[in-house]
Amino acid sequence: MIVFLLNVYLVILFVIVKVGLVRFNLFWKCSPFIVLLLLMVGLFIPMGWGAPSGATLLGRQSVAIVPDVAGEVIDVPAQPNMPLKAGDVLFRIDPAPYEAQLKAVQAQVALAELRLTQMQHLQRADTGRAFDVQQRDAEAKQLRAQQDAAQWNLDKTVVRAPADGFVTNVALRKGARVSNLPLSPVMAFIDTSAPFLGVTISQNDARYIAPGQTAEVTFKFFPGQIFTARVESVLQAISAGQTQVSGSAVTPHALQASPLVVKLTLDNADIARQLPAGSVGSAAIYTDRVLASHIIRKVLLRQEAIMNYVLP
Repeated sequence: MIVFLLNVYLVILFVIVKVGLVRFNLFWKCSPFIVLLLLMVGLFIPMGWGAPSGATLLGRQSVAIVPDVAGEVIDVPAQPNMPLKAGDVLFRIDPAPYEAQLKAVQAQVALAELRLTQMQHLQRADTGRAFDVQQRDAEAKQLRAQQDAAQWNLDKTVVRAPADGFVTNVALRKGARVSNLPLSPVMAFIDTSAPFLGVTISQNDARYIAPGQTAEVTFKFFPGQIFTARVESVLQAISAGQTQVSGSAVTPHALQASPLVVKLTLDNADIARQLPAGSVGSAAIYTDRVLASHIIRKVLLRQEAIMNYVLP
């Protein structure tokens, strides 16, 4: 854009010199450099904090699916990359061992409740002790808790989608044996209910960004199109400023001004759902400073949107 404006000035200068409106003296010979300096200092450098821009990435939360119970897989109805609703079945584990466990506990609960009832009748007839009733009552409550746990294990043999989304790279098949170890996930579930749109902004350009400001985004997935968005928040931490507990002393290293991440929310929720996770593009945020630079930034962003047709 700065080259375009400078070329426009050179054309105007050529015309007015050609028609004789000004004499082509030393001042006019040096004027292109003066105009370039004025454009840089008065418009393009302030545009960095008045209408900052940066690369943007749409991400989605990935949930590692680990079953709560172990066993043999008997059915995998979930298909890769097919939309799922929260609660849809991902796969089923053979419930036979857990059904047997539940029936065994249910039989013990029935016996315990019968013994409790008998002890209560004896106590009312003054032939039993209150201690025996309390003991049987405690045993019945303990067995009911075990029954609830057994029922929970049986219910967990059906693994369901935790939210709206889809599973990807499904290698699980009928007959495979799965465990409930946290380090052994069997599926990757992509949550599409809350996509994350982040844009990287240089630290010296992020000072005036605030929640609620308007923004525009263009994606390579949708070349030539501009989408409106809003600033949701400026993430208050990046890994460069994170400290972790360790037994080592501080290791000094050269510091770099890593960009900050600004979280955006697209105004069109349907577009956010259509975009694949990992879609990249560019975004511009319009602050309440240097308002004249907003027009230049909008033109630059639209030029980039058009160039997305040919640039990979």
